[in-house]
Amino acid sequence: MGIWIELGVFGLVFLFAWHQFHDLRKEKEKRMMNLNSAQPSIDRSPAASERHSDYVIATRESRLAMWQAEHVKSLLVAQGYAIDILGMTTQGDQRLDVSLSKVGGKGLFVKELESALLESRADLAVHSLKDVPMTLPEGLTLACVLPREDPRDAWVSASYASLFDLPQGAVVGTSSLRRTVLLKALRPDLRIEPLRGNLDTRLQKLDAGDYDGIVLAAAGLRRLGLSDRIRAVFSVSQMPPAAGQGALGIETPDGASALNQLLQGLNDPKTQLATTAERAVSRALGGSCSMPLAAHAECNGKKLMLHAVWGDPERPGHLVQASATKELATDHATALQQANVLGEFIAEQLQAQGALCTPVH
Repeated sequence: MGIWIELGVFGLVFLFAWHQFHDLRKEKEKRMMNLNSAQPSIDRSPAASERHSDYVIATRESRLAMWQAEHVKSLLVAQGYAIDILGMTTQGDQRLDVSLSKVGGKGLFVKELESALLESRADLAVHSLKDVPMTLPEGLTLACVLPREDPRDAWVSASYASLFDLPQGAVVGTSSLRRTVLLKALRPDLRIEPLRGNLDTRLQKLDAGDYDGIVLAAAGLRRLGLSDRIRAVFSVSQMPPAAGQGALGIETPDGASALNQLLQGLNDPKTQLATTAERAVSRALGGSCSMPLAAHAECNGKKLMLHAVWGDPERPGHLVQASATKELATDHATALQQANVLGEFIAEQLQAQGALCTPVH
C-alpha cells in the first residue's frame, strides 16, 4: 500500500515538472518569434517593398557619360531623392581596334547598362540618345528625353580654322559613316581615317598629330567645358546630325510605373517629338551604326520639320535627301504618333531615291 502511495506522489511530481518545462519552452519560442519579427532587415510589409526614395543610375564610365549621369542625379536630388551611380565599362568602350559598324554598332555602348536594368542592379540608365538602338529589348522603355543641347557637329583642329582651310589630301578623323559620307560630299579630296575612343581620347590623338582635324559632337564638348576647342560649327545643312544627337535619353524597366511617372517631370516634349521623328527614319531603314544616315528635326510646338540625308559609301558625294513638315495635334500622345508617321514617310522617300536598308544590330 505504501509503495503505491509513493508511486502516485512521484507521478504527480513528474507531471508537474513536465508541464513547467513545456510552459518554459513555449515562452522561449514566443520570445524568439517576437525578437525575429522586430528585425528591420526582414521587413516585408508593403510599405517597405514599395518605397521609391532611392534609385541607382547605370552609366558608362567615360568623363562625358559620368557628366550626363551626374546631371540627371542632380535633377532628381533636387526633388528630394537619394541617388547612387553605377559606373560600367561596355563592350563599345573596350573594342577600340575596329570600327563600330563591324562589331555590332552603337548598341555595344548600352548592352551592359540594359542588363543591369533587367537584372535589377540599376533602376535607370542615362544615354546619349544617338547611341541608343532604335529597337529596345523587351521589358525596357525610353522613359523620357531631356532638353536638347546643340545638335550640330563641331570642327576641331589645332592648325586649321575650318574644314575648307585644309590643304588637299589632309587627314580628318572620324569613325562615323554618316560623317564620312558628308565630309566626302564637302571635300572629296580628303583622307578620312578611323577615330575611336571617348572624347578625351580623340582629342589626345588629335593633339598628338595623328590628324589635321577631327569632327565631334558640339554637345559633348560644351557639356565638358571644352567649347574653346571648337574652331567652327557645321550648319545642319552642311553636316546634318545623327538621329538623337545632342539629346539625353533615360531608359528604364517598363514596369517601373512610379519611376517612369517621376521621370515625366524631366521630359522635354519638343525634344521628344523631334527625336521620335528622327529615330523613326532610322528605324525604318534598319537603324544601325552601319547606316550612313543623318536625320534632324525641329519642333516649335505646333509644327514638326524633318530633314534626312542618306549617303552611299561606295559613291563619294552621292547623297539622297528628303524633307517634310507636319502640323501637330495638341494632344502629346497623338503628336508622338504623328512624329513616328512622319519619320516613316521620310524613310520611304529616301528609299524611293535609292537609299538602302541595313539589318538592325
